[in-house]
Amino acid sequence: MKIKSKIEELINDSGLQKKFIANKLNVSVHQLRNYETGKSLIPMDKAFILAELLRKKVDDLYEWSKENEDQV
Repeated sequence: MKIKSKIEELINDSGLQKKFIANKLNVSVHQLRNYETGKSLIPMDKAFILAELLRKKVDDLYEWSKENEDQV
């Protein structure tokens, strides 16, 4: 199993601008994109800020992806 980021989907659904969110997290828009794509994991302190901005729980930012399920 693999962790899959849901951040991009949640941000798109929120209607908030990425520049606004990046500013609140004190990161660049490029770094925010890395969080969205799963290229890098968001630090826990920033995850709580992001979840609050999106009116979600931290748990909502990621999900388990059952990649290669047949190999288990």
